[in-house]
Amino acid sequence: MPIRRLSPTLVNKIAAGEVVERPASVVKELVENSLDAGATRIDVSLERGGMDLVRVADNGCGIPAEELELAIAPHATSKIATEEDLFCIRTLGFRGEALASIAAVSQLTLRSRVPEADHGAMIEVHGGQAGPVVPCACPVGTIVEVRNLFFNTPVRRKFLRSVQTELGHVTEALLRIALAMPQVHFTLRHGERVLLELPAGEDQLERIARCCGRDLAEALLYVENREGLMELTGYVSHPNYSRPNNRMQYFFLNGRYIRDRSLQHALAEAYRGLLTVGRFPAGFLFLRMPAELVDVNVHPTKLEVRFQDSGRVYSQVLSALRAKFLSTDMTARMQPTAADPTGLLDPHKAAQHRAQVVAWAKGKIAQWVAGAWAGAGADFGPAPWELDDVASNRPAAEQPSLASHNQGSRVGLSEAMSEFVGSTPSSSSVGGGEAQGGRSAGLALRVGSEAPGPSGGRQPPRAASEPGLPEAGGKAVSPAYRPTAVQMHNRYLVVETEEGLLIFDQHALHESILYEELRERASRGPLATQRLLTPEPVDLTPTEAALVLEHRLLLQQVGLLIEPFGGNTVLVLSCPNLGRQVRPAELVHAVVERLAQTGRAPNQEELVDELLHTLACRAAVKAGDPLTAEEIEALLARRQLAVQSHHCPHGRPTAILLTRQELDRQFRRA
Repeated sequence: MPIRRLSPTLVNKIAAGEVVERPASVVKELVENSLDAGATRIDVSLERGGMDLVRVADNGCGIPAEELELAIAPHATSKIATEEDLFCIRTLGFRGEALASIAAVSQLTLRSRVPEADHGAMIEVHGGQAGPVVPCACPVGTIVEVRNLFFNTPVRRKFLRSVQTELGHVTEALLRIALAMPQVHFTLRHGERVLLELPAGEDQLERIARCCGRDLAEALLYVENREGLMELTGYVSHPNYSRPNNRMQYFFLNGRYIRDRSLQHALAEAYRGLLTVGRFPAGFLFLRMPAELVDVNVHPTKLEVRFQDSGRVYSQVLSALRAKFLSTDMTARMQPTAADPTGLLDPHKAAQHRAQVVAWAKGKIAQWVAGAWAGAGADFGPAPWELDDVASNRPAAEQPSLASHNQGSRVGLSEAMSEFVGSTPSSSSVGGGEAQGGRSAGLALRVGSEAPGPSGGRQPPRAASEPGLPEAGGKAVSPAYRPTAVQMHNRYLVVETEEGLLIFDQHALHESILYEELRERASRGPLATQRLLTPEPVDLTPTEAALVLEHRLLLQQVGLLIEPFGGNTVLVLSCPNLGRQVRPAELVHAVVERLAQTGRAPNQEELVDELLHTLACRAAVKAGDPLTAEEIEALLARRQLAVQSHHCPHGRPTAILLTRQELDRQFRRA
């Protein structure tokens, strides 16, 4: 078979097969070109999911008329000139084959005008055959219309899916770009319907809310880290929010959306022990680093990149996320119900409401003080909750009373008072009220009344982020407030707190505490062991026996000393000292099961961590175990010393906070 040179048309069609997979690929390439041209507004219009028409219009710098023919030529670009430029890519597009590849499999019309020209220019390309450049009316910028995609390659066209499927791919492609460019205005139209309208100048969180939903945006935590030449910013979801897949994970490098398995693994590893099996976090992470430290020229669609030091990138992302989680209150809260008219059971909305109350109270208290000095009264005006009620136009019977806002409002008012009186009013000053004869005392009675404590006295308000019991890390319980706990159904511990009720899963809580303690001890060396008076033989299958004997040294690190005993039997000489009696055979079988689940040669650190999970789970109190009052108190006291006692190693929450507002709502007090 003779060797022959391929025709330019066939070469372009082959390139189109790599670059143009479906209408979404066309939108991606054209929008990236618009951004490289400095556009601040990009409008995308579609017909039949982009199969009949893709139109992208921008207000960028435009293309001079004399360069239009070159713009649709293969491998023609203004973004690189030398080989060295390939190792310092700062633009989204650079290969120079997008327009040529798209034009080879469609009917393309290109209109453009530069700012200094008084009219635009146009060129039409039909299946790779270009026509002449002619003048046309055109605003400054570029308009590209792609009609009848794959009209001359019917084999490719028949593999396109339904209109809705292709429209979904286009929407996702545009969102990936828009999330990284909040300074650019994007619109997406399908026929006569506007699907997306993303104004320019939004902050990153607002852009995420518009693209992915406000419920998700309100569950995100801000992450920021700068080390060396790499900067990481973005948002990740609170462990209380998870998804059944990883489709809501977006990674961006210097404004470019990328797919990278190591970054996905770092995100998953950061949530180890915070999410249950089969659940995935959401994340929007933006990395910035010098262009010389990354190679983006490894994939035709530029979705994959190669980092110069991928290990450093991985460790920086992982450490930044873990540091954020360690500094965040991870206590699970009862989810707000649809019947909550104010939405203040949501902690994020409660914080916003509280800030409004503080601002309102400061202004009104200052007005009152000025009036008191002048010997005149002061009109406090409507409070934030009253304004909300007026704005909502709800009937009076349906409007929430001040009681439904009592926690945030009371705390906010007390904070505002502290600006003027130096500290929150004490029980004596509040109790005295008008009897003290001062107008400030009367004001303290009205706005400084705190929640009564268990003994009838007044308690200072707690910050909204405190869950009632001492936080992980060792915050002490206030001497004036000593919560008591009771056991329910031999599995749950219920504790009264200043915010409501904190309900613990006794097994999950004990497991998380044991795991923290075991991990701390393992970091200092092999775990303390308890030598068995009589070594215990354990019968295994041939595969299980081989696994145990292969990892004998690793098991010794977690306190399991095992020797062969002949055949498929092993001999257990010592067990880790877990403070609770656990049968050696039970531990060995649990460890073997975990070793078999890995299905690969495990990383030593990961395997030790998995074994610690298993040991903690086996040694923890179980659901159904009755506990004495002393055991309950000791368990809650040990919780103070654990760093991550809010979730067990399997990702289940150890406690749920049922707020007093939720209880009031259930009993129709609000």
